[in-house]
Amino acid sequence: MFGLAESVKHTRVYQEGLETGNEQGREQEGQTLVLKLLSRKVGKLPPKLESQVKALSLEGLEELAEALLDFSTLDDLSAWLQNHN
Repeated sequence: MFGLAESVKHTRVYQEGLETGNEQGREQEGQTLVLKLLSRKVGKLPPKLESQVKALSLEGLEELAEALLDFSTLDDLSAWLQNHN
């Protein structure tokens, strides 16, 4: 029984599923971190802006994480999101 479970772990489908799960986990962690940083930097985000941040790809979240260091207001975030959608 354990031999079958081990052989399944080496299949392409299993590996692709594992990679997809890992990527989704990194994306969720990135969203959580960026949202916390934004809230601390510019205050509580309106639901619309929060949704736009959550819709970003992992690459987009990384770009936003760097850009938010220069933000002072929610307007800065809104402008950034308009230019990156």
